[in-house]
Order: sequence, then C-alpha cells, then structure tokens
Amino acid sequence: MTSEHNYSPSELDKFGSIAHEWWDSCGKFRTLHVVNPVRLHYIEKSADLKHKAVLDIGCGGGLLCEAMAEKSAQVTGIDASDISILIAKDHLLQTDLTVNYLTCTIEQFAASGQQQFDVISCMEMLEHVPDPVAIIETTAKLLKPGGHFFLSTINRNLRSYLETIIGAEYLLALIPAGTHDYAQYIRPAELCRWLRNAGLEVVEVKGIKYVPILDIAHLSPDPSVNYIVHARMPD
Repeated sequence: MTSEHNYSPSELDKFGSIAHEWWDSCGKFRTLHVVNPVRLHYIEKSADLKHKAVLDIGCGGGLLCEAMAEKSAQVTGIDASDISILIAKDHLLQTDLTVNYLTCTIEQFAASGQQQFDVISCMEMLEHVPDPVAIIETTAKLLKPGGHFFLSTINRNLRSYLETIIGAEYLLALIPAGTHDYAQYIRPAELCRWLRNAGLEVVEVKGIKYVPILDIAHLSPDPSVNYIVHARMPD
C-alpha cells in the first residue's frame, strides 16, 4: 500500500453500501446528524470560519461541509469514496451553498500541490484508516501558520468498547454492526503525541457525549469514549 492509498477497500465498501442514507436524519447516520451541530459549534467557537479556507477530510456525504459553508467558510471536502462524494454533490444541488468536493485521499490531495488552509477538520475517520499517523503528518503540511486542526475519534478502553460496539452497534442498533474495529481506536495520549510530532500544538481535548435515550449530544470534560481534539499550527 502506498501512502496515496491510505484507506481500507473493505471500509470504503462498508460505507459505500449505506451512502444513500447520508442525509436521512432517521437512517443509519442519524447519530452523526445529532452530533454534527456539536462539532460545528466547537469549531466555530475556536476558529473564525467566515471567508476562511477550510478543508474537511473524510467528508462523507457532506454534513459538516455544508454546515461550515453556511457560516460563510470557503469549504473543500475530500473523501476516498466516490459514492459518498456523489451523494454530497447531489445534496448540494438542493441548497444555495458552495462546496468544492473531490474524490481523493489527503495524501493524493496534498501531492497535487493544493493550497494551504486556515481550518482543517477530520471527523470520525482516523479509526477507519490503516495509517492515521500519515494522515496527521500530511495534514500538518496543509495548515497555514496559526491554522487550526480539529479531529474527532474514539478512545480505546473497556468503556468505549462496551458503549460503541456492544451498545451502539448490537444492543441499540444505533449504527450498523461492524462499523468499528476496537483495535483501531485511538487513545487521546497517542493522538496528541502524533500531533506534537507533526509540529502542532495541542490546544484542548474534549469529550463528546451522545445520550441515546434523549437522542442528544453535548461536549463533556470526559474523553473516555468519543472525543474531539483542537490542535494548532504555531505562527
């Protein structure tokens, strides 16, 4: 596998098979529809989005891309899944928004000599790729001095296994069974180390708590399960 193909074909097939449900708030991505406003609010309070160059890595059907475009950001969304990008482009026709969608990996995108960005996001993707460190190293090269990098993923411990796999996938069926591989979960200390090794400053780590019974999500000081990291490229 070359660095330009830092993805698992089986993962692309898995998400491609349900890509038609990206914009169904009651479908298989319904938890992302609940979490998306929380992610947007966190990004917006930490970094100015208006008229800023923004890149969303692993954008899927474009939920976060459109949300950031609504805040007047100049958004580019990339994903290795051509089906997801097609869904994202199709949904864009229903809005007055502008998003530049491309089917590619971050490595391919960087190799094409693209611009640098003020804000880069990578949500719920690192736990699905073979080499998450390479994602971070490549992304760091695309950040402007003073630029912001936001990442969300899942902690690796017994609680996260019970909540995200046993609970969310099998008991509550909130997401399709087999969505996650526990071995690919990432501890915050690991992620922060990778970010610092790539020359980034870690600003904050926050938990994202999803409450199934109430179908709500909110930020939390506890990163035991889902969490989001804000990093920054020094000026």
